[in-house]
Amino acid sequence: MSAPLWPTFNAALNATSAILLLGGVVSIRARRIAVHARYMVGACLVSLAFFASYLCYHAQVGSVRFTGTGASRQVYFAILISHTVLAVAIVPLVVRTLWLGVRRRIEPHKRLARWTFPLWLYVSVSGVIVYLMLYQRG
Repeated sequence: MSAPLWPTFNAALNATSAILLLGGVVSIRARRIAVHARYMVGACLVSLAFFASYLCYHAQVGSVRFTGTGASRQVYFAILISHTVLAVAIVPLVVRTLWLGVRRRIEPHKRLARWTFPLWLYVSVSGVIVYLMLYQRG
């Protein structure tokens, strides 16, 4: 049984966000500020597209139940809960980090980005893992 197209699209958006975030970190470490900015704006736009698509999908289908048992169920819910909590928490961090960067308040931007980046990356990657566990069970 193949996964529905919409959740696969959402997982692809999460994966794209993770790739853009990594590109942003690599570019800033190379002191390529304009490239870094483009990667980060891209990650924001892809994350916004994911959120809109996710809301539309779940407005139509509702909640999707995890059917696994045993240890896989415990792992799934541990990842899902941490993903969900951090997905909510990351929003103001991303907004603030982006705002500081746009305003060229570099030191506070860097301090906050050291927290924002790994949390945002975790949310993006864990979203893909949740998808794989929920829809790619074989």
